[in-house]
Amino acid sequence: LREPGLNLRVVQLFRDPRAVHNSRLKARQALLRESIQVLRSRHRAEPRGPPRHQQQLLLPPGLLGGGRAPQPQHRAEFFLGGALEVICQAWLRDLLLARRAPAWLRRRYTQLRYEDLVREPRAQLRRLLRFAGLPVPPDLEAFVLNMTRGAAYSSDRPFLISARDAREAIRAWRERLSRQQVRQVEAACGEAMSLLAY
Repeated sequence: LREPGLNLRVVQLFRDPRAVHNSRLKARQALLRESIQVLRSRHRAEPRGPPRHQQQLLLPPGLLGGGRAPQPQHRAEFFLGGALEVICQAWLRDLLLARRAPAWLRRRYTQLRYEDLVREPRAQLRRLLRFAGLPVPPDLEAFVLNMTRGAAYSSDRPFLISARDAREAIRAWRERLSRQQVRQVEAACGEAMSLLAY
């Protein structure tokens, strides 16, 4: 970041963790290996073991009983939930670091919430390009509008990159997650959600 020849800028994209969890649940098998890697990264970062206050969060009801291992049908959800908790803790560290950062670092770092990009694609695109010191080509504005205001929305393929109505994606978790799942995500990610105004 301090290297003058690079003129590096960092844009950190955030998304409502409830929506993240919803998308990850829909693609649970595809993300199983990635989730296990994320969980392993936590253990490498904590050589003395998990913190005392760590709880079993983001687990489906009845997942663990009497200290038994996860049931096979819930194994993927177990790892997805644990991975999301690790991701939220990393977000929280980043957010706190950004708040305490010196002015030279704040000038090179910005945050973007996915929901803001979806609601105001043109304004957010202009903000990001201005931050990067780049012009705003009209074709790029048209592309961003097409990608966020497409005619279709496929909830079955959450990671498909296509023109679709992304406004549906930001609300989908409200209809698909149970109250318990929402409470668990909020318990695991509450501090980061608060700093991001979710």
